[in-house]
Amino acid sequence: MSNILKAFINTINSYQSNVSTLTNGNNRANNMGAGLEEFIKDIFAGTINETIEQNRLTTFSQTYSYSGNKNNPPDLILKNSDAIEIKKLESHNTAIALNSSYPKAKLFSNSSMITTACRNCEENWTVKDMLYVIGNVPKNTNNLKSLWFVYGDCFCADKEVYERIKDTISTGITTIPNVEFTETNELGKVKKVDPLGITDLRIRGMWHIENPTKIFNYLYSYDETKSFQLICLMKKEKYESMPLADRQTIENLNNPNVNVSDVRIKNPNNPVQLMDGKLLVFKI
Repeated sequence: MSNILKAFINTINSYQSNVSTLTNGNNRANNMGAGLEEFIKDIFAGTINETIEQNRLTTFSQTYSYSGNKNNPPDLILKNSDAIEIKKLESHNTAIALNSSYPKAKLFSNSSMITTACRNCEENWTVKDMLYVIGNVPKNTNNLKSLWFVYGDCFCADKEVYERIKDTISTGITTIPNVEFTETNELGKVKKVDPLGITDLRIRGMWHIENPTKIFNYLYSYDETKSFQLICLMKKEKYESMPLADRQTIENLNNPNVNVSDVRIKNPNNPVQLMDGKLLVFKI
């Protein structure tokens, strides 16, 4: 079973900062993002150096229980393990566009934002840890300059915090007189706005969250001099739940470019409280 530690080790062992150029969809950000998504699939599956596509796809089917896309989150689910959301940015410190999906500490099977295929990808699952993968590929290049692996429960508040705002807005919209409303997973849809009843209004949330480089600048300083840096952050309890063999491999790497440290992370629901965490850094 794959996990974040195996992906960390695979990245170090098969270091490559070149993200292939793939195009899917019309959105420029999504066009750029496809190459990063394939790279992430490979480092979790251990298929970076696999040249036979059928073997690669077979390994994917053994590693992942679900693969989504820009319209069907999350991007990946590791079998019996974490959900993964992948974001690609042109700058190492710009905010992350989450679009209609608010920040998630966890992924719940009863979420209205996921598909039936995602809900049924594993038997009887109810909640999964959410891992955000944020890659920085500068404009007009295909070089991966930095990569963050950070769990949602290290920087996203409980879902009630975001749903309270979403529900308040949705409820307020329904108080507008003399218009017709339609049920939607978004903030709202107003029908027949004008006297002829020919105009509709779709109201969609556009959630943004700060880049981990800014959020966690009290734990890690981005190094402009390095050609590549990989930063992994998780709660200590998450780290200790990983297989002992993987933890020992990380802790015994004896690589001058790798640093493993204990840190204290601000609690996303109460920032004056600090949570025990683990920070893994590879930079070269």
